Amino acid sequence: MSFFQSKLVIAASVGATLTGGAVLLKDYMQGARFERKDVRADGKVAIVTGSNTGIGKETAMGLARRGASVYMACRDLKKCEEAREDIVLETRNPNVYCRECDLASLQSVRKFVQQFKTERTRLDILVNNAGVMRCPRTLTKEGMELQLGVNHMSHFLLTNLLLDTLKQSAPSRIVVVSSLAHTRGTINVKDLNSEKNYDPATAYEQSKLANVLFTRELAKRLEGTGVTVNALHPGVVDTELMRHMGLFNIWFSSILIKPFVWPFLKSPIYGAQTSLYAALDPDLEKVSGQYFSDCAPKDVAEQAKDERLAKWLWATSEKWTGTLTGSAAVS
Repeated sequence: MSFFQSKLVIAASVGATLTGGAVLLKDYMQGARFERKDVRADGKVAIVTGSNTGIGKETAMGLARRGASVYMACRDLKKCEEAREDIVLETRNPNVYCRECDLASLQSVRKFVQQFKTERTRLDILVNNAGVMRCPRTLTKEGMELQLGVNHMSHFLLTNLLLDTLKQSAPSRIVVVSSLAHTRGTINVKDLNSEKNYDPATAYEQSKLANVLFTRELAKRLEGTGVTVNALHPGVVDTELMRHMGLFNIWFSSILIKPFVWPFLKSPIYGAQTSLYAALDPDLEKVSGQYFSDCAPKDVAEQAKDERLAKWLWATSEKWTGTLTGSAAVS
């Protein structure tokens, strides 16, 4: 064998070893899976927001596979219908429905709930999954900063408008998809809408902390109703949610950097596992106000335990969403 041939063989061997190692690392980083295949959801009705892609689609897929009637609450009906067809073909469950729900509009949320209640008298599972991440400063239809508006305020409104149906259907569950980013978050009580200063990462972290504060406060308000609510961190998942991050939205950065990041990213199907665990595991029937990651309980950040802050955020959310007064504007 010539010197050059020997070098090529060694290079190929190293390349194959590195590739194999990356694949093994990728498999390890996928985390826990909800393995309770005996758990069914026949006869149950579920809503999953943002379910046309990523974690939401896989959550809807998992619920449909177990027999649930699934309402896909999505902004883009064309993409929703394409995802719905995939889910129906994959699960052979025809009871999957697309309904428009633009979380950047409180009016759209109200319209979605109104339509849902004309079609169903029960709701067993509500998965507040949809979200936006680190986007340029944008406002919702009502003038809220987009990440706070979509990730928290619209889900606050959606949940409150559906509470009567959830209570009638008890035992029922609410699942709130938050993030480990909540541990870096603060609630800016003097500039909640990021009008004086806006940083995409800070605004995202604030919205994810709001998710956890909302979950813990709602759990207290739901004691004795048979309705539980829990939050979760899905992991770092390779989805469209990352489209605004600098590493991935510039083509040459994506080519150079993403291969090194890829082994550490969960695939959407694994990102959905903790959502399915929180929505379906029988052992969690009476568990409420908790935070999960990789299908196991985890502690939350100290600022997420601030009961006074949680009550302030609740009152502010009621005001901004018009839950009490019927108004729907930031003031």
